[in-house]
Amino acid sequence: MHHSKCCADEGFVDQVKEALEVPETLDALGDFFKIFGDATRLKILSALLEGEMCVGTITEVLEMSQSSVSHQLRILKRARLIKSRKEGKWVYYSINDEHVQIIYEMGLSHIKESD
Repeated sequence: MHHSKCCADEGFVDQVKEALEVPETLDALGDFFKIFGDATRLKILSALLEGEMCVGTITEVLEMSQSSVSHQLRILKRARLIKSRKEGKWVYYSINDEHVQIIYEMGLSHIKESD
């Protein structure tokens, strides 16, 4: 089989190689995006984009069991996509920072654009 020479020049190849993130960073980024790969977690994020809520409110809004909502909240919190604060006996959850909203909205925009 005959292989033709690549069209990219060596200088450009080296430049791209230097610009690549280290594998550990890309692994972490992959794990981060996996969190967005679950419709239930996306529903919770979507709800929390409307404002801070306790578990009870989230379960009512999404019509889900408290145990499954709590499980997903733990995953979202571990990934630092949401944060919580305690007030008396209630725990309130909210979006951690504007990055989460931007990522969510950009993904949504991309999906709606390609329809």
